[in-house]
Amino acid sequence: MRPARRRFGQHFLADPRILSRIADALGATGTDTVLEIGPGPGGLTAALLTRAGRLVAIEKDRDLATDLRARLPGATIVEGDALACDWHALAGPRFLVTGNIPYNITSPLIDKALEPPRPARIVFLVQREVADRVVARPATPEYGALTVGVQAVATAERLFAVPAGAFRPRPKVDSAVLRLVPLDRPLIDDTEQALFRRLVVGLFGFRRKQILRGLRELTGWEAARVEAVLGALGIEPVVRPEVLTPEAFARLLRGLVDGGWPLT
Repeated sequence: MRPARRRFGQHFLADPRILSRIADALGATGTDTVLEIGPGPGGLTAALLTRAGRLVAIEKDRDLATDLRARLPGATIVEGDALACDWHALAGPRFLVTGNIPYNITSPLIDKALEPPRPARIVFLVQREVADRVVARPATPEYGALTVGVQAVATAERLFAVPAGAFRPRPKVDSAVLRLVPLDRPLIDDTEQALFRRLVVGLFGFRRKQILRGLRELTGWEAARVEAVLGALGIEPVVRPEVLTPEAFARLLRGLVDGGWPLT
């Protein structure tokens, strides 16, 4: 196996049993197209080829992409930056997404995977800390903007842990396999996503402040105006953002929009 390159954030997983479990978690069949992010030396790619009807893999490292084309001709290998590529142009209208994704761009890749129109399933190998944050429940230390953003549009499961010793080079942290399944009825509409992100990220920026004060700073409104929105929604003005469920955040967004935010 060629040595990993630090500039690409590469940590290669070669254990065939773990790779097979990841492929199984995706649940691809012969009728599915799978888009793999960051195939690296191709361990997961080979496992996916035995399950999927069509496999497209995006690899940023030119040398690895060239090697994969030679060794795995059944896969379509695209040399490029997964964050910059148009996934739907490469994989078609319906596909599944998976990959051992680089630690340094995990959150942006999760965000991209959940952009509409969303894939049917997403299985990513990520830092264990990130997986814990994505599946967190309200009022826990791990619960935050990432949690709410993901759970507003998908169900999230942390399937199993992968120890640092399974990778070469060995990372400083353990990893976990995360499965996301987009909701048939997301808590927010596609047109609301940008404003929802602004609300959620903004309020968690005031994580330790009561929600009344956080909303005043975010909206620029007077206290009475914010209290009226919170009262109509049954949200106590003294609670902190970390206790609100994703459903409550979605209701709060609509209450604020009905009240004139962000236009007035």
